[in-house]
Amino acid sequence: MTNVEEDEVEASRAPLIEHLTELRSRLIKALVAFVLMFFVCFAGARYIYNALVWPYVVAVGSPEKAHLVYTHGLEYLFTQIQVAAFGAGLLAFPIIAIQIYKFVAPGLYKNERRAFVPYLFATPILFAIGAAVVYFIAMPLLMRFSVGMQQLATDSSPSIEFLPKVSEYLSLIMTLIFAFGVCFQLPVVLTLLARAGLIDSEFLKSKRRYAIVVVFILAAVLTPPDVISQFALAIPTLLLYEASIFSVRMVEKQRAEAEAARAAAG
Repeated sequence: MTNVEEDEVEASRAPLIEHLTELRSRLIKALVAFVLMFFVCFAGARYIYNALVWPYVVAVGSPEKAHLVYTHGLEYLFTQIQVAAFGAGLLAFPIIAIQIYKFVAPGLYKNERRAFVPYLFATPILFAIGAAVVYFIAMPLLMRFSVGMQQLATDSSPSIEFLPKVSEYLSLIMTLIFAFGVCFQLPVVLTLLARAGLIDSEFLKSKRRYAIVVVFILAAVLTPPDVISQFALAIPTLLLYEASIFSVRMVEKQRAEAEAARAAAG
């Protein structure tokens, strides 16, 4: 290897080391944010738990009727840890997203950074809307259905009572919140793909029937095996797919106007 080739290797190695150092710094900051939020959420795990149980309370009518059980001594402790991790992920997400943006931003042009910022704000908003659909619509409906399946004891039949386990109930609602929150990112993902020139509105319209099938398959995988939660996820996601087509059209319109302006200036 000649001296010139060695110099080129060293020159390319330096930016790589700088990028790795920057990545390490961003990862540490994101991890510290998550750990700090975890301890905060663990200290207030009971309050988070009480908030997550609200859909069940609504279904049964009052807190006195909402009974959840645990069947071994450490189950509730592990559930508190799970709840704390869930809350930490939600609270630390803005900080983590900012760290990701600060790592990616230096490689973007100024106009690309301006275009990226709205999606940075849209992501947590759409996630919150998805979580709200679970909290105020999907879970209360699912709990009412489950409670309605109970059987009162009679002379000829025993009672069948709905007594959800703490771990199973909280795992269910946290899984649904995560699934809905992720699926509600569909407009952001598709619009970014359109900005990158990978898809267009005609492509999305032509693939609509396949999108319907894929959405219902994902809803079946991500939600419990009941029709209520599956439709509660699938229908809003399909509406968001239609909203994504409109958003992609807007991107195409802006791109066409920018190209026309450049052509006129040229």
